[in-house]
Amino acid sequence: MSTDYQKAREALGARLRELRAGVSGRELAARLGWTQSKVSKLETGRQTATADDLKAWARATGHPALAGELQARLEGLESHTRSWRRQLRAGHRPVQDTLLVEYERSAVLRAWQGSMVVGLLQTPDYARAVFSRFADLHRSPRDIDDAVRARMRRQQLLYRPGRTFHIVMWEAALHAGVCSPAVLAAQMDRLSGVIGLDTVRLGIIPYAAQVAVPPANAFWLYDDRLAIVEDWHAELWIDDPDSLSIYQRVWSALDAAAVYGASAHRLISRARAQADHS
Repeated sequence: MSTDYQKAREALGARLRELRAGVSGRELAARLGWTQSKVSKLETGRQTATADDLKAWARATGHPALAGELQARLEGLESHTRSWRRQLRAGHRPVQDTLLVEYERSAVLRAWQGSMVVGLLQTPDYARAVFSRFADLHRSPRDIDDAVRARMRRQQLLYRPGRTFHIVMWEAALHAGVCSPAVLAAQMDRLSGVIGLDTVRLGIIPYAAQVAVPPANAFWLYDDRLAIVEDWHAELWIDDPDSLSIYQRVWSALDAAAVYGASAHRLISRARAQADHS
């Protein structure tokens, strides 16, 4: 959990404690039908409140009009760290729909992905395999087919003028066994075809390339206003200028190590040949 996120959660807890003034924690827990430990965890920032928790807290402490303020604080907190547990409560499709909004708002999109083929370039079968593995990991609803359809709809943006997609992947992403060899081979064919699109610039960092920064978490840059960074437990939505500048420098460093055009095509073809012989 990021330090900034934890500080924001503690600040929300302090505000909840202010609203409880004159009411003991035990009494408030009784009013709400909660355990006293839940009240304590929310106030100390050891547990993240839900929207329903905040509405109930505002009513139980005699401040129903402040429910909106508390909700705004929660949304501000969640806008920076969006846990997969919360996002995937209704499955993967709503997450894909949320990302579509950011894609449509942006003119220049830059991506780094070192562990698998980036979602925007995935085939349906490859995407289905990836969604299935993450649904297993997060024990989330298995709306796999709906999620795949949503991802494929987003890919239509590749064929519309007015946007540029500049994507850099590590060579390892071409070989990751997140699907069957046959699906991986078809995915390499898809990448080969993408190289010719005028809206896409696809770079691959070879295994042996010298890199100025170690390849790490995948992320997207939406124009110069937003970075979305992927982690195992959450997505980080970053919009403060200082943090954005770090991700912009990281992306530029990785871009400088990538190869393009015919050189990238050779790496993709090598990965396809390996998949054929697996």
